[in-house]
Amino acid sequence: MARLVGRALAAAGFAVDTEATGLGGLEVLRAGGFDLVILDLRLPDVDGVSVLTEARDLEAGPPVIILSALDDVRSKVVCLELGACDYMTKPFELAELIARVRLRARERQPAKERYLRMGRYVLDLRRRVLDDDGQAVPLTTREFVLLEYLMGHPGETCTREELLEHVWGYAFDPGTNVVDVCVGRLRHKLGGDCVATVRNVGYCFVGA
Repeated sequence: MARLVGRALAAAGFAVDTEATGLGGLEVLRAGGFDLVILDLRLPDVDGVSVLTEARDLEAGPPVIILSALDDVRSKVVCLELGACDYMTKPFELAELIARVRLRARERQPAKERYLRMGRYVLDLRRRVLDDDGQAVPLTTREFVLLEYLMGHPGETCTREELLEHVWGYAFDPGTNVVDVCVGRLRHKLGGDCVATVRNVGYCFVGA
């Protein structure tokens, strides 16, 4: 089961370590560097509740999702009161587990600033609106996400590979020119000098 879950999470883009015992899990947790724990309660060496208790006592310990065949109310209440952030029972759907992991990962991310500002441009990240010196600029969803990424890296050159991954979700370069086309549309709407081309590398937002 651990290998199955690990493979599914890795395929979803997460870095995963698995441990077959509770003591082994606690050992690696004490070393730090983890954002989330998925914990079974029936372990071969120690009780999972004991592992949960010690894991929650660790300084800046990661949140814990319980994944267990125990579906009685008492087990759920005990684990939640001991600090587990979620409780899933077996059998379960991998898609649901991955969705819950993504939710917890988002919760641990620092809150975004509401606005990105550069020159005369102000990008409202909540309302998803661009203001150009007092004038609203209509953007497609893809144009907005591209502009958000560029403005979120001021003074940096963003490679085409980065943009393909973060804006279009490609894990590889499929040989498409979608980045160049979208940048061209942004230049048309904002002004030709707002996005600089770094030859053979990528693009940099310079504002105006």
